[in-house]
Amino acid sequence: MKMILLFLSLFTLSCGNSNTNNVSTFDVKKAKPVEVPVQDDKARAYFASGCFWCVEAIYESVEGVDEVISGYSGGQTKNPTYEDSNTGRTGHAESVEVIYDPKKVDFATLVRVYFGSQNPTQVNGQGPDNGSQYRSIIFYQNEEQKKIIEDIKAEVAKNNDKPIAAEVVPFQKFWKAEDYHQNYEKQHPDNPYIQNVSIPRIEKFKKKFPELLKRNSE
Repeated sequence: MKMILLFLSLFTLSCGNSNTNNVSTFDVKKAKPVEVPVQDDKARAYFASGCFWCVEAIYESVEGVDEVISGYSGGQTKNPTYEDSNTGRTGHAESVEVIYDPKKVDFATLVRVYFGSQNPTQVNGQGPDNGSQYRSIIFYQNEEQKKIIEDIKAEVAKNNDKPIAAEVVPFQKFWKAEDYHQNYEKQHPDNPYIQNVSIPRIEKFKKKFPELLKRNSE
């Protein structure tokens, strides 16, 4: 009975209502990438790696990162909501916008953080979160970024028996998520999902890359 209850609790413990519906037929991979200009000496990068609560907290612990915003990207629906995204029909994945100082941390390092803070072979999800809205995507804004991503992805593939799940997609647009999703891990430290999924994932990343952390994140 305990094993059954444990299984049920893990099954229901997720960032949102997981749904395995297929994404739209819209093929964002064929679109021309949109390059976001550097503003006030800060650049922006975009990643999807499962629940954005986890990914936001991971990147905010990295030296050189000023701010991370949770949102949606990779799909065709305008002004998506959390509820819309969780249907799996918007085409979007939960994503983050990483605002960083390229003089302190480069794009290649952010890509290594991406691969080093997840299970790179899990398809359409991370941990208990499953569905196209939780799939892994690295967005590139120009050919230089695309090459960096593909080179690092090839390195990661050499150390894994299964194929790497991350999609390499031209960036189009980032839609900011609802205010209550921002800084969720910091504002809800007692949330069961944060306690059992987010924090272990963050701590695993910190142990793996201590040299990349801000001093107050150690």
